Amino acid sequence: QVQLVESGGGLVQAGGSLRLSCTASGGTFNKYVMAWFRQAPGKEREFVATISWSGGRTDYADSVKDRFKISRSNTKNTVYLQMNSLEPDDTAVYYCAADLRTSWNPYNLHFGSWGQGTQVTVSS
Repeated sequence: QVQLVESGGGLVQAGGSLRLSCTASGGTFNKYVMAWFRQAPGKEREFVATISWSGGRTDYADSVKDRFKISRSNTKNTVYLQMNSLEPDDTAVYYCAADLRTSWNPYNLHFGSWGQGTQVTVSS
């Protein structure tokens, strides 16, 4: 299985921006559909965004659409999450996930590999 390491979390004021990165190792990166999830204190983990193998297709949760952008670099084995106009409700641990797939289905939220998470805190 691919190993995933997230970075880029931190503390930011409402309205600010952060870019998360997730670097993969131990697998053929361009064979994996990648995604970001998040889990706020006391809440279940929720889907944020996903991206196809070459980056040509993406999908977002309604709560982050138009504010967040997922992208990837297959030469750097890295997926990114650019987060703009951050709100206190975006405060959560953000997780990177990967799944080895041969077909695109953004509604399939079962991912086989997960990172350890990075904390994002948005102050009001």
